[in-house]
Amino acid sequence: MAALAEVDYVVEVQSLSVRYANALALRCVSDAVQPGEWLGVIGANGAGKSTLLRALAHLVPYEGVVRIDGANAAPLSRRHFARLVAFVPQKPELPQQMRAIDYVVLGRTPHLGYFGVDGDHDRARCASLLERLGLGAKIERTLGTMSGGELQRLVLARALAQEAPVLLLDEPTSALDLGRRVEALELVDELRHERGLTVISALHDLTLAAQFATRLLLLHEGSVVATGSPAEVLDETALGHYFGARVQVLLSDGELIVIPRRRSERKP
Repeated sequence: MAALAEVDYVVEVQSLSVRYANALALRCVSDAVQPGEWLGVIGANGAGKSTLLRALAHLVPYEGVVRIDGANAAPLSRRHFARLVAFVPQKPELPQQMRAIDYVVLGRTPHLGYFGVDGDHDRARCASLLERLGLGAKIERTLGTMSGGELQRLVLARALAQEAPVLLLDEPTSALDLGRRVEALELVDELRHERGLTVISALHDLTLAAQFATRLLLLHEGSVVATGSPAEVLDETALGHYFGARVQVLLSDGELIVIPRRRSERKP
């Protein structure tokens, strides 16, 4: 593996393993994610996608090494780590009585002063993110009155408000309809280019993974079985083997599309 010391905000993992009780959920995963790269983590249910992201976010104990910007992430304080890495979980905590704007402003916490008081600048940045995510009209709404799709966009806005150079997304569009999925991922991609974000995301939708990720990492039973460009990883035979399903991979207008197929032929 090439030396990474001079590369800013790279994420490097070496022999990363996570054990739940007596079972290994992640097995000696090693990889290096370059600045500005979007790594899409794919695999069947139980492959270890969420475990990998939670380990990178320091939410589960792990063996091995995680480096951010060339430095071991383990000894970093929570505040320092939060300035480097933002995480969007599958099931975030959502205080029902909190207003949308107040929830998003929580993402500014690592950047606030000693007394932790946000200012007009912080609120203006959060309001701008809500507007870009189609939530500008819901800024004063309480979380308990918002739909699942609105809440998912709200959680994404809070993570983006953190302005960390590394963004971890665990199924960030699972509650969104098709149009909102693309819209949310396009915003992430725009900010990736604007800010030089490094994005690592777990996505069930392989077509969206192919459209947005610059590189894919395929997990199976906690181990890396393939990594490379979407065209290299999204192989029909390999997907059929690791997902246990018939699929067809098509190229349309320069984009890969993964189509699930029925196991048996349709009867007339």
